[in-house]
Amino acid sequence: MKVLIARLNHETNTFSPVPTPLQAFSPTYGRDAYRANKGMRTAMAAFIDQAETLNATLVTPVSAMANPSGTVHADAYAALTQCILDALPGCDAILLDLHGAMVAEQAADGEGALLARVRAAAPGVPIGVALDLHGNLTEAMVQNADVMVGFKTYPHVDMYETGAHAARLLLAMATGGPRYRVIWRQLPLMGHTLRSTTLGGAMAEAVAQARAAEQAGVAAVTVFGGFSLSDIPQPFISVVATVQDTGAAYAQGKAQVDQIASWIWGHRQDFIYRSASLDSALQQARQLAHSVTRPVLLLDHGDNCMSGGTCDTMDVLQAALAQGLDGMAMGPICDPEAVAHLITAGEGAVVELDVGNKVPMPQIGRAPAPVRLRGTVRAISDGCYTVSGPIYTGQTFCMGRTVLLDAGAVQVVLTEQTHEPWDLGVFHCVGLDPTQFRYLLLKSRMYCRPVFVPLSAGLVECDSPGVTTSDYSRFAFQQVQRPAFPLDAM
Repeated sequence: MKVLIARLNHETNTFSPVPTPLQAFSPTYGRDAYRANKGMRTAMAAFIDQAETLNATLVTPVSAMANPSGTVHADAYAALTQCILDALPGCDAILLDLHGAMVAEQAADGEGALLARVRAAAPGVPIGVALDLHGNLTEAMVQNADVMVGFKTYPHVDMYETGAHAARLLLAMATGGPRYRVIWRQLPLMGHTLRSTTLGGAMAEAVAQARAAEQAGVAAVTVFGGFSLSDIPQPFISVVATVQDTGAAYAQGKAQVDQIASWIWGHRQDFIYRSASLDSALQQARQLAHSVTRPVLLLDHGDNCMSGGTCDTMDVLQAALAQGLDGMAMGPICDPEAVAHLITAGEGAVVELDVGNKVPMPQIGRAPAPVRLRGTVRAISDGCYTVSGPIYTGQTFCMGRTVLLDAGAVQVVLTEQTHEPWDLGVFHCVGLDPTQFRYLLLKSRMYCRPVFVPLSAGLVECDSPGVTTSDYSRFAFQQVQRPAFPLDAM
């Protein structure tokens, strides 16, 4: 049996000014794509392992993943999808590790357009798809897949398990086992990313219902939280099931999908995040810090690079300094210009320079307004570190050249590249111990939490006016089908 296995991941924030060219995906091809995933915790890695247990011949045309950013460039989308299409001839099964919320310049439904072309080029060949929990599902995606399974955790710690689930079903189908089909129900509900966590709340309950449906016999059930920072027709919450293609199994799956979807709609208010003002959030942080000895986390989710943020806004820091907060460590802040200036000055140099707020954000009407800081260059690093876990455990990340600027009330980690604070390594790489500060200001929604929450006294969510803010009123949605909750009263 010959199995095509490929990975193409991008979560597109159509309001983000961060470009998404081909090089943003760091693509690997052929045997290099295989090696980039084998032994890792990706869905593609699970595809490989499952197929190898059957002694299948593997075709791995491409593995490409870009951090969330703006609309994918046309040439990048064309090149990466064509790699997959060119490898289809002669394949008996197709397994694709996709995201589910890709928007390209020539394809508003990036995954749906790809799957339709794959289906047309390989009629009758079973297609299995693993997707991110934040996928924006479409009819084209559902109609052109035989098996579809999405993550059940956010933070995403089940990427491999999701791939294994999809592969087991698809490969069984390809070797004469049950035939599957995908059914779904979508709600006109634009959930907030901060309300899609499976650590608790409504999404955790919805996912628990999906797991219970699987235990009751449905082959796979996923609650997709959607990604509402894409101005597309349906950036909505969906419930999707893979069911055996028989009358009884279809009826059971549909009943479960309808039940979960109805529960979600009845609890739709619980999928909406209502931000506190920045000043009140910082007042809460100050009160918390007075009674503890461990750091308080200030999570700037209005500028999170893993949702398409520029990683350079300074609003939370400015508000914190205005309130007199000190003992802060902040980072990483992406400012290549400042990094170059500080490296030229050298360790120990006292400098005054503009930092952050340099990337224009025309989609939300925000112009550059850099912040002037004066401080001492404390450390210069290559910005590389190894993740201690639990997300991307053991992988090495590099933030580009990295500098620690001591500005008195705050120590700022400045980098050449946008970067999610996955791990303490973002501070350790410049010799900083984050546990020794009163406040840690991180640009993150969720991924920092497994590592940073256990060492902290608590966290305060800070919604700043960036392109990943939870304040929908800052976005001029033009394409979203209306009415949609919470944009409209429903």
